[in-house]
Amino acid sequence: MTTTPRTLRRIAVKSFALESGEELRDLEQAYHLDGVLNAQRDNLVLVLHALTGSADAVGDWWAGVVGAGRPLDTNRWAVLAPNLLGSCYGTTGPADRPGEPFPQVTPRDQARFIALLVESLGVTNVALVTGGSLGGMVALEWAALFPGRTRATVVLAAPAAHTAHAIAWNAVQRECLDQAGDAGVAIARQISMIAFRTEREFESRFGRALEPDGRYRVAGYLAHHGAKLAARFDAATYRTLLNAMDAHDIGRGRGGVARALRALTGTVYAVGIPGDQLYSSEIVRQWAAQAGAAYREIDSVHGHDAFLLEHEQVGEILREALDEAVRATSTRVVA
Repeated sequence: MTTTPRTLRRIAVKSFALESGEELRDLEQAYHLDGVLNAQRDNLVLVLHALTGSADAVGDWWAGVVGAGRPLDTNRWAVLAPNLLGSCYGTTGPADRPGEPFPQVTPRDQARFIALLVESLGVTNVALVTGGSLGGMVALEWAALFPGRTRATVVLAAPAAHTAHAIAWNAVQRECLDQAGDAGVAIARQISMIAFRTEREFESRFGRALEPDGRYRVAGYLAHHGAKLAARFDAATYRTLLNAMDAHDIGRGRGGVARALRALTGTVYAVGIPGDQLYSSEIVRQWAAQAGAAYREIDSVHGHDAFLLEHEQVGEILREALDEAVRATSTRVVA
């Protein structure tokens, strides 16, 4: 992680209509753009963060994947990483409007909002859109919304529609926030960390080991992550993004999930993680088959969080998808 925060770029949006019918006014979209757009403006890669992430993929959560000489090489690709609508890292969200109820935001809203940013850069065709978990849901929505403007889509550790099992995990976290407000953020995060990681990892890392104060070491690990998130997040933002995840359903208004997936175009990769307790590899494999997408797996002890931690495997999948998209584009041009 960087020690000095990088300066965010921003665009102003006068008004934005949400799926719910509500309108947000006087918004900002925050982002980082690393690398240079070429003269054709066809080398843009769109990278989307997960639930508690930020726009700083290069300097923070995907530093091993994005950057000069990395799989998403900023010497070749212009990598655009926006902060999602409803988050608290520069783009308008609940933290910017304390005391005001923030409306329901969906991954479809977030994808449409990002489209305003992409258009402001003069880009009409994106080389790749990718993200994991919530970012993967938004990436999938992007591919469904803009099929002719997306050459490759890589969705990591995300379903086509939020499952009852994942909604249940979110419901317990939301209850913590409802009962304790900002003080509940730390507890909600501890709950999520159990879902994000695997039994195998916890056993190998902690077992029954104790801290000097007699507390089990795994409990100290959870408390540490809870305190870290509480220091940088707030309950209203957390709730808004949990609600967005629960609203995810690519089939809504499109004739169902299967029909929506069949309509996707370009190169599509669905990436599952065996041991993922939120979105099983079987759930991901099923929607990949419905979409006619390539299915890939990340082999990891870490479970759901593997898309953030297994940089080499993630990088290989992204390289493969981009190479395939470039080959397909070249073939069409020659033909």
